[in-house]
Amino acid sequence: MLPFGKTLGMRFTSADKDKLVAELTVREEICTRPPVLHGGAIMAFADTLGGTATFVNLPEGASGTTTIESKTNFLGPAPAGTKVIGECTPIHRGRRTQVWQTRITTEAGKLVALVTQTQMVL
Repeated sequence: MLPFGKTLGMRFTSADKDKLVAELTVREEICTRPPVLHGGAIMAFADTLGGTATFVNLPEGASGTTTIESKTNFLGPAPAGTKVIGECTPIHRGRRTQVWQTRITTEAGKLVALVTQTQMVL
């Protein structure tokens, strides 16, 4: 697990080249007031998924990846104690950039956020 992902409390549940899935339990330490998942924590969760998905898909000869753009639509709250699930799927996988979309939902299926990010292949 990546250090920041571990700090967030992320747990990867599946990973392949076409889809990464992770979950985290919303804790008070990553909430705002009222106690719902902080927008920055949502963005960090999605960014970790997108970066990891790109790493899994790096073309031969690439040395790494970095986020160059990210857009988040916040669509609903995730209260403390809720488990959220992030599903990250590819939109574009090129030699120089990759674009990923991450759907973050509650365990009950309520959409919390939709994140689209572009990763540069290094």
